[in-house]
Amino acid sequence: MMALIAKDISKTYGLHNVLNGVSLVLNMGERIGLVGANGVGKSTLLKIITGELEADGGSILLSPDMHLGYLAQVLTGVDDQTIADMIGLAMQKIRRLETRMRELEAQMTQQTGETLDAVMQEYGEVGELFERYGGYEMDYQADTVLNGLGVGHLPRDRKMGTLSGGEKTRVGLAMLLLGTPDILLLDEPTNHLDFASLNWLEGYLSAYRGAVLIVSHDRAFLNGTVNAIVEIDEHTRTAKRYAGNYDVYQAAKQTERRKWEQDYERQQEEIKALTLEAKETARRNTFRPTSDNDKFVKNIKIATHANTISKKVRAAEEKLSRIMANPIPQPPMPMRFDPRFDPNSLRGHLPMVASNISKAFGSRQILESISFTVSPKARILLAGPNGAGKSTLLKILAGDEKADDGEVYINPAVRLGYLDQESMNFDPGKTLFEAYKEGMEGSNQQMKTALIKSGMFRYEDFEKPVSGLSSGQRRKLQIARLIGARCNLLLLDEPTNFVSFDVLEAMEVALRDFPGPVIAASHDRRFMQVFGGEIWAVENGRLIQHLDGYEGYMASMMAYA
Repeated sequence: MMALIAKDISKTYGLHNVLNGVSLVLNMGERIGLVGANGVGKSTLLKIITGELEADGGSILLSPDMHLGYLAQVLTGVDDQTIADMIGLAMQKIRRLETRMRELEAQMTQQTGETLDAVMQEYGEVGELFERYGGYEMDYQADTVLNGLGVGHLPRDRKMGTLSGGEKTRVGLAMLLLGTPDILLLDEPTNHLDFASLNWLEGYLSAYRGAVLIVSHDRAFLNGTVNAIVEIDEHTRTAKRYAGNYDVYQAAKQTERRKWEQDYERQQEEIKALTLEAKETARRNTFRPTSDNDKFVKNIKIATHANTISKKVRAAEEKLSRIMANPIPQPPMPMRFDPRFDPNSLRGHLPMVASNISKAFGSRQILESISFTVSPKARILLAGPNGAGKSTLLKILAGDEKADDGEVYINPAVRLGYLDQESMNFDPGKTLFEAYKEGMEGSNQQMKTALIKSGMFRYEDFEKPVSGLSSGQRRKLQIARLIGARCNLLLLDEPTNFVSFDVLEAMEVALRDFPGPVIAASHDRRFMQVFGGEIWAVENGRLIQHLDGYEGYMASMMAYA
């Protein structure tokens, strides 16, 4: 059964085309993951579907009597409500059904004949809906959902305005689920969820009987919940649908990439052949005289020969012109973090040593007497909840933050590359290319060529002001500079944030092949699994090493939860 149709949706802000004829169909029982780089219009599309924004073109069609539920990235306007108030509002639909059932039960004792038959028929229909939406187990369902999302311990009389950002998001998600909408629109629902809550939500959504449209950058979450992917392309701003979960989508994208490479190579060979044909044909445009001394006949033969050659040259040039008018773009080069210095020069020496690092913000101790060494080929993943101190530690190691106590020794042979989480270190008054080349070595043409070959930007992007870049574009600019700087020790703070999956997958391969040490902070389960190496959890100001890898760490987190 069709639940929702978005047809040819277009949206423009000023000169910026956000959505360009995006279409999708969502049926009951389907769970679609809506993906694409930050800034491609995913959240905009959800707001257009809800009616919060108006599209410039296109239409939204909802099936009759469909109840739409929307989880925005930020929950507003509920600070004065208690959790109990929120539960009551969320379950209004079920309460109304219950009230109607009681009314019909009373009528059944007073009616006879056809009127009674009509009342009993309506009672059966209302009762079926009441059961479908969990009406007979409302209180149990409320406890189950709140506990599953890790907020069941909060007092029901607690006001929403007193909750942390993470708690507010989880309560908001719980209320949305308790409302049992026919269509769920979820914008980054995994934000602020711990591993246990993520696991619970995946199971809940995979069994959801309604229709679900999810915007998410969490590949493991998409893999466990969706049965189709719709991708909004960063450049064309159009949508393409892929059947299956994330793994199926990724395999399809790899197939598309191989075909792109093959088509490009074929076209390049055709361009070479046509260019050569035109040159060789023109070069052979020499008429060989015959024994015929009739000057008139001879001139006709010369003209005929020249015309034949001219046609062949013109045909080759016209075909070449048609190709060059819309050529297949060159596939981007594989991403590679190529260190300027040989990491082997660090052999026998420690690239970095942290001694007794402590840091507090006011009365809150973030890091306390942390010491560790980084070996020349270290792979260290910093894990832990938001606010535990992962970013603070990386800032101290990078020299962007000063520790209250302790020191960080960095070997003179180290060329440090730091990918910060906020992407705030670009001059907003500069263009993209000016920001890229700042402090870099090489000619402008060399740097432009490298940037285009990376596939992260097009030539027309170079003059865009930094102030107008989306968070995804700013993140890609960071990564491009990190590659161009050719560092031999990398510090990465939430490297999976804001980038499209093609860039993310390429970055993971590049990090796997990188010969120097890497320290990365992440809560992305897929990244943690692929990254490998040691997992160091930042907990209560201390570093706790998990020597049994990703699986062991996840098992301990689930057991702890």
